[in-house]
Amino acid sequence: MPRGIDPYSLRLFLAAAREGSIARASATEHIAASALSRRIADLEHAFGVPLFVRSPHGIALTEAGKVALARGTRLEDDLQLLVREVQAHAGEICGVLRLFANASAIVGSLPERLSAFCKKYPAVEIALNEHITDEVVRACLDDRADLGVGVQISVPNALESWHFDCDPLIVILPTDHPLAARRKLRITELARYPLVSIRSGGALDRLLHDRALEANVTVRTSVTVTSFDAVCRMVEAGLGVAVIPKRAADAFTGKGRFVRRPLDETWMNRDLRVYARASGSRLPAVQALIQALRADADA
Repeated sequence: MPRGIDPYSLRLFLAAAREGSIARASATEHIAASALSRRIADLEHAFGVPLFVRSPHGIALTEAGKVALARGTRLEDDLQLLVREVQAHAGEICGVLRLFANASAIVGSLPERLSAFCKKYPAVEIALNEHITDEVVRACLDDRADLGVGVQISVPNALESWHFDCDPLIVILPTDHPLAARRKLRITELARYPLVSIRSGGALDRLLHDRALEANVTVRTSVTVTSFDAVCRMVEAGLGVAVIPKRAADAFTGKGRFVRRPLDETWMNRDLRVYARASGSRLPAVQALIQALRADADA
């Protein structure tokens, strides 16, 4: 690379461009904002043009900056591919694994499984990102993730999948709710009351609406949030009922002022899957993690 343009500075520039903020980028990259700003200034000096327009409201890309973002992203991808191909030929279980997982897996058994894997393979670093299952699958297809964990959905033949875990769903209700006295609950009963939903259009949201439609009822969403903790808080506050994974309710860090009831439906047990591109040749570290998750799931 030309003098003054190095992979690390490029990475910091890309982070700032994507975040639209020096402060947010510095937090993401774990570097002081002043140091990150100096790196970008050095990069601009090397290019001979400003890459950002700076204002009290944040930063915005110049036309030159937009070109640098597009080309820099491809260059960063090529550098990562170079590292990964060299590691693959070395045959060593090492390097960075890009893992996308949905919230159900993250509040479930995935953290413990990853911890055990990292203890066995300390030279492997796992870059974990939380996304809805649809995005997990897209990331695997687009080679933005080496593997993913999400609920079972229909996927193209370009992906392989393996059983990871079961994800049982339960109902949570405010303590004074009219249905709290029931031992089990059906979707037809829940449909009479406002529902607290997580991520409109996500796998769980679609499942509830599809199953309600099959039962000839319509669910009424009162609140939509982006985390299971937020769902639990809304239910605690009496804003509706919710259907969430049992492990999400178990992991809730609040006061738990709600009641739990089994969901009396045949579809209450969801299948979590490990997804990866169908390939005859994978990085040793990727294959090792797939085998570890499969072995643990099937134990």
